[in-house]
Amino acid sequence: MTKPLLQIALDATDIQTAIASVENIADYVDVIEIGTILAFAHGVKSVSLLREKYPQHVIVCDMKITDASAILTKIALAEGANWVTVSAAAHIETIRAAYQVAEEFSGEIQIELYGHWTLDDAKAWVEIGITQAIYHRSRDAELAGVTWTEEDLTKMKALSDLGIELSITGGIVPEDLHLFKDLKVKSFIAGRALASAEGRSIAESFHNEIEKYW
Repeated sequence: MTKPLLQIALDATDIQTAIASVENIADYVDVIEIGTILAFAHGVKSVSLLREKYPQHVIVCDMKITDASAILTKIALAEGANWVTVSAAAHIETIRAAYQVAEEFSGEIQIELYGHWTLDDAKAWVEIGITQAIYHRSRDAELAGVTWTEEDLTKMKALSDLGIELSITGGIVPEDLHLFKDLKVKSFIAGRALASAEGRSIAESFHNEIEKYW
């Protein structure tokens, strides 16, 4: 099974703060995400700025596309993104159009699993050629101190069994990683924790757990 990557999510409202937050941790992460807030606040030029600074990293543009996917996907990939996110709520033809553009750029589409979606939806995504999805623990559950539930793990296992690689997020900590050892995990996503003063030691803890279980 492929070893999961470690991903930092940048959700600052200005590009200077975003760049500063990744400088101290760049050597400890594999994937840099232009979060939705940053993408809207600074535009897709934030992608090209980070691509220029970090040419060897995977760059994600978290646009959560729901329509006009061919145009938006092309804009992000042309600026240097490797992966672009499309909402699970998007029409299947919207997802297909994004996938076709991503193929032209040798990029990938990640399905954001917000809101209502079914396993039949996931099967339709796989039929198109989608191989990635992002699974979020709900923010309300996170704030309430609720850990990953059996329902979460069952859903993730079903997606993994379809061949979908999961990027997992939602207040995730290194001590959680053992829960996902039987899944196809593309990346573990953290934001504030990795951008903090303790970011390097937290990243090392993530990598230690990844080495242990993968």
